[in-house]
Amino acid sequence: MRICYVADGTSLHTQRWLNYFAQRGHEVHLICWKIMPGFNSSIQVHMLRRMMPKLWPLSQYINFWRWPAEVRKIVATINPELIDGHFITIYGFISARADFHPLVVTAWGSDVLVAAKKNPIFRWMANYAMNKADMVVCTAENVKSEISNLGVDDRKVQVIVIGGIDAVKFHPMPKNQVLLQKFGIGPQEPVVISTRNLAPIYNVITLIQAIPTILSEIPAAKFIVCGKGNQENHLRELARQLGIEKNVVFAGWVPHDDLATYLSSSDVYVSTSLSDGTSNCLLEAMACGLPAVVTDIPANRPWIQESENGFLFPVRNSAVLASQVLNLLLSEKDRKDFGYKSRHMVEVKADPEIEMQKLEGTYRKLIEDGRSRP
Repeated sequence: MRICYVADGTSLHTQRWLNYFAQRGHEVHLICWKIMPGFNSSIQVHMLRRMMPKLWPLSQYINFWRWPAEVRKIVATINPELIDGHFITIYGFISARADFHPLVVTAWGSDVLVAAKKNPIFRWMANYAMNKADMVVCTAENVKSEISNLGVDDRKVQVIVIGGIDAVKFHPMPKNQVLLQKFGIGPQEPVVISTRNLAPIYNVITLIQAIPTILSEIPAAKFIVCGKGNQENHLRELARQLGIEKNVVFAGWVPHDDLATYLSSSDVYVSTSLSDGTSNCLLEAMACGLPAVVTDIPANRPWIQESENGFLFPVRNSAVLASQVLNLLLSEKDRKDFGYKSRHMVEVKADPEIEMQKLEGTYRKLIEDGRSRP
């Protein structure tokens, strides 16, 4: 197949998705306005031009409305068999404006669960893109339900766990003492880890607020906060104000190839996200055999069974979060039992080959159906 993606070239989700199809021998094209290293060398990248970069955010508004015409020109030279626009309120909308079929648009979660709910313009853009598309792909059943609420026919919506989880790469390992020593963490000190970016939607502030309570019971506990984002300085300052900065490591962005080492060197995984599709961060932690304490939101409920492989806590409730983390840190048996069950669940329900083969079959059917149309 000759597949053209319009997507964020700096996203790990995009990279995993495209690399899978490139490794399967398909001709893969990516249209984006910026890109990070790590894409398969066979992927052909087409960069969108940016106008007036110094006039941000006006420049983004101008770029956004001129890009569909540029995408149409690029698509005409590629002549793909199918287009897939990822993140519906941006790249999905641009793809729909290119007026090409068969068209797939892929929802990642916050585009439908947050942006389309809060902003009527984004809601209109999401509706436009999804109704124009031949197929809508999303990452979880709760995202599919919200897409249905936007008036999209259920019959053209398919749930795919983004990329699945590489259970060979992410697996339980002994703690890496070299890594822990780098962060000043001793071999006997318990470690709690968060791997979400430091943006408002991920609400890492709730974890920071919970730490003093945890330290009152376990003063030696350490917290590794991975990720970058516009709240980093605020979170660092809050940690300083709470007097916990010596117990918190802001590790910054961690290369995906190193993430399994960070997770396996920890004892408990925490996610404070306000909204999500299926979270790869959660699945990666589960694959590494970590018990999880995560927000009680629809996307997490299929993966975390209360008191079986982790705990769910009310959004923004730092007191309950602290109590649940303490329960796990104080019980090595529960940590091991919960971690074993999490690992097993990922092996059964999040196999990347099964998920991506489902999508590959969808692509082929759309292309064949398109060829059979007059």
